[in-house]
Amino acid sequence: MRAFLVFAAVGLSTFASGVPELERARDKQDRAALDKIAGEFRGTAEKQPNDAAAQYRLALAESYAAEVAVEVRDKAQAKNHAEAGIAAAEKAISLKSGVAEYHRILGTLCGQMISSNGLAAIRYGNCALTSVNKAIELDPKSAENYMSHGVGNYYLPAALGGGIDLAIKDFQKAIELDPKSAEAHLWLGIALRKQNRNAEARKALAKAVELNPNRVWAQQQLDKTPAQ
Repeated sequence: MRAFLVFAAVGLSTFASGVPELERARDKQDRAALDKIAGEFRGTAEKQPNDAAAQYRLALAESYAAEVAVEVRDKAQAKNHAEAGIAAAEKAISLKSGVAEYHRILGTLCGQMISSNGLAAIRYGNCALTSVNKAIELDPKSAENYMSHGVGNYYLPAALGGGIDLAIKDFQKAIELDPKSAEAHLWLGIALRKQNRNAEARKALAKAVELNPNRVWAQQQLDKTPAQ
């Protein structure tokens, strides 16, 4: 089961009107609600094609929708949402290139293309990492940027510059920057389990559930992780 982090540092402060609903729907894996919000944002983005913030909000909504689609193993819908989000994120960057969060969400969406289809790593792997690298360059103190970088490394094969070891370092950096990031603990647990470090993985996943008890996928990951 795979997913991509879609927390937004700039988004949470600048576009707070839409993000809380996205988070609640994501946590509950409420795909109908996510589709509804994405549709509303799509309508606004179409009416305001030169508004970078409107394009970003659409990209963010599509990324949340793609995330949950991957969690429930609907790869076709994950791909559709990610593709739509990439177009919106690229438009946001073309309109306002100096915003770290716009680059992060583009990298996240490119990574979601890989998580829905491993063969897409050849096409989207560079985008997944270089876009988030740009976000880190613009905002090196953002835990969300390192989270997205870590998930990109998790899915990208070592031969293409990724790998689990690099992912774990990214998740640990995210936790260092924001110890209360439930998503960072969640993904650290998933990566540690990949290395068969199950006791450590359960500890990280339990922390994720403690920090965000509404996150269905976090509880599912904890439940499926062996004690040893």
